Amino acid sequence: MSVYIEIEMEKSTLIVRLQGELDHHTSEKIREKIEKELEKGIAKNLLLNLEKLTFMDSSGLGMILGRYKKIRQLNGKMSICCVRPSIYKIFELSGIFKILPAYDNESDALESLGVA
Repeated sequence: MSVYIEIEMEKSTLIVRLQGELDHHTSEKIREKIEKELEKGIAKNLLLNLEKLTFMDSSGLGMILGRYKKIRQLNGKMSICCVRPSIYKIFELSGIFKILPAYDNESDALESLGVA
């Protein structure tokens, strides 16, 4: 089980693209990498692109919710995009869409965060 992360800054938005499996083995690694970027003080908003994420368990969901709380503490916004149907179902069941908007593509998500 592994996960790959690609990180990019666009204006004040940290774009994180995940590929692979986000589970109890990999969630901490991803959390640490995102935290390291946020500590630089450049990013105000966070976008998670999950297009290539093939699996996620409750640990991954917890990691995402934790980053949401962190971004809110920084008075920023967070969005997710390109969610596969199997992972979309997990988000739906958890109720995460009540607090975290999801978009079909990265450009719409970036526009929602003020990066257009």
